[in-house]
Amino acid sequence: MRDFRELKVWEKAHLFTLDIYKASLGFPDDERYGLTSQLRRASTSIPTNIAEGCGRRTEKELAQFLQIAVGSASEVDYLLQLTHELQYIKSDRYEKLVYQIVEIRKMLIAFIKPLRLK
Repeated sequence: MRDFRELKVWEKAHLFTLDIYKASLGFPDDERYGLTSQLRRASTSIPTNIAEGCGRRTEKELAQFLQIAVGSASEVDYLLQLTHELQYIKSDRYEKLVYQIVEIRKMLIAFIKPLRLK
């Protein structure tokens, strides 16, 4: 069992989720139960799965939850592209968010690799 708060990837994922919530405040009202909700849920899933994996007993279980977090990061990546193309997010903010999610996904994959070898 690990303390998820000590992990740099969890910290980055948490801060990213806060950024997503701020960025989605300006989405149209009719997207409240659509893209706004989906993007927020997917981004929240990343640090949540990291935390849940850290609470498990084995490295294999941790790796499984980290892999789910990678999937959520890919989902967020696509949803960001969609919201940008719909002009809900301006280009400068979009580029910053995409940079963050790519970095988080790379960190998760690097974290998973040695766990799979055990």
